[in-house]
Amino acid sequence: MSTPVSLAPAPLRIGPHTVTPPVVLAPMAGITNAPFRTLCREFSGGKGLFVSEMITTRALVERNEKTMQLIHFDATEKPRSIQLYGVDPATVGKAVRMIAEEGLADHIDLNFGCPVPKVTRKGGGSALPYKRNLLRAILREAVSGAGDLPVTMKMRKGIDDDHITYLDAGRIAVEEGVTAIALHGRTAAQHYGGTADWDAIARLKEHVPEIPVLGNGDIWSAQDALRMVRETGCDGVVVGRGCLGRPWLFADLVAAFEGRTEDIARPALREVADIMVRHATLLGEWIGDESKGVVDFRKHVAWYLKGFAVGSEMRKRLAITSSLAELRAGLDELDLDQPWPTGADGPRGRTSGNNRVVLPDGWLKDPYDCAGVGEEAELDTSGG
Repeated sequence: MSTPVSLAPAPLRIGPHTVTPPVVLAPMAGITNAPFRTLCREFSGGKGLFVSEMITTRALVERNEKTMQLIHFDATEKPRSIQLYGVDPATVGKAVRMIAEEGLADHIDLNFGCPVPKVTRKGGGSALPYKRNLLRAILREAVSGAGDLPVTMKMRKGIDDDHITYLDAGRIAVEEGVTAIALHGRTAAQHYGGTADWDAIARLKEHVPEIPVLGNGDIWSAQDALRMVRETGCDGVVVGRGCLGRPWLFADLVAAFEGRTEDIARPALREVADIMVRHATLLGEWIGDESKGVVDFRKHVAWYLKGFAVGSEMRKRLAITSSLAELRAGLDELDLDQPWPTGADGPRGRTSGNNRVVLPDGWLKDPYDCAGVGEEAELDTSGG
């Protein structure tokens, strides 16, 4: 039997860190907390890069209690990756220096991709790269404050089809010392609808050959990841919604990039149920309260059970459980011998598109003027 041939591109370098295979868990608010990262990392065998959910720079600088919990990393997480959201260069700089000086993380990612209204209406997330000078100022503060820590950024193509920003933003990132860029092949207006534009990922790779470019969007399977790398020439992939209720996708990704394309996880419902209970247990331990952990887990129930024959009443019942015993008892009433359902590897999560992007008044008048953007535009809580 021949030895499997690795299908991965060259090892991904994020500053001093080598990410092999080049697979990254996308930051997702309320999802990619320490328990979920633990699950994904366990399935990957510790391979890949797993980024925290979005952290607001103002809340971090002010040491908001919730935020300080969100930046907690398991002792086995190496490297520790934090994603920051900020609009004010000075506040971003303070947050980055705090992380570097206090040793809170090993890698900092900056969010310029979030499309939700509460972020874009302040000029943040996917709205921000339109203001080229503001983007440059934020990146300059972040890179200078990070010291030896690598700084990366995640962004979208632009605000909408009439306001495309990713090529300009990519060039600014290179000039300001950003280590790598991840591009979600959609505009803010698309949210998660339609089809991701992988051609844009290829164009960005050609535009900024100096640093790694990672592709994001419509990776539902390990084969999708291999195809993205093959078709775009990107240096790695960022996986978000594809792993919702399916943390074992990272086992598939590692296997595929290492040439073991036949090693694809197809867990029966019994195994999925065990993973669900473990996920809820980890959340309870992280929060410090079993009931709160199970309540937090509720959002994951539908994703885990996607495609399985589970009646609507039982789905509702499982989605309102408040103890591990109640969750386990409900799951045990199911036909746990059900095999992995056909088609359950496909799209999951939000799919709405063609949204009006909520922006600050006059935001689109001048792509360079950033007057009026300051600390008051910073959100005081994390997530989003």
